Amino acid sequence: MDEKTLVTTYHESVHRLYAYVARRCGSDRGLAEDVTQETWLRAVSAWKNGNAPEHPLAWLKTVARNLILNYYRRTPMVSIEALSADWESRYLESSDTGSAQREATEALNWGLARIRPAQAALLEAFYLDGKSVRDLATEFKLTERAVEGRLSRARKKLRRKLAPLVLGEGGLS
Repeated sequence: MDEKTLVTTYHESVHRLYAYVARRCGSDRGLAEDVTQETWLRAVSAWKNGNAPEHPLAWLKTVARNLILNYYRRTPMVSIEALSADWESRYLESSDTGSAQREATEALNWGLARIRPAQAALLEAFYLDGKSVRDLATEFKLTERAVEGRLSRARKKLRRKLAPLVLGEGGLS
């Protein structure tokens, strides 16, 4: 890909890429900016040798999603109770909803990084991208009933991964 085409592609897609990344990073703007930048660094490196994809934005989103998942795979997660003795007052009763949203986003991404990639992608497309069951059925070449079943199984798997974080290591408290 020549430099002019690369610059044009950047200008046409950077805002949509950032929006995609930001939805997955919650209120962690620094992480969203880092992921967007790293994604573009990888694109320039790969595309300058003539390996440009047919659909650049789709390629960029895939790379960004993998970077986010890798970040959360490496991030150790502790139970909510271990965050602090007064977590309820800090996160549930506080007017600082940004902190609560950030914690929830981190927990969600941590959980998504620990289930099968196909399950995580389906949950992300449905909940974060707002795609309907019908749209997902078309996209994945499945019946709507099959998509509903896969979504249900993916939710259960994610719930099992997140349960120790929400309920604490010892179960219900």
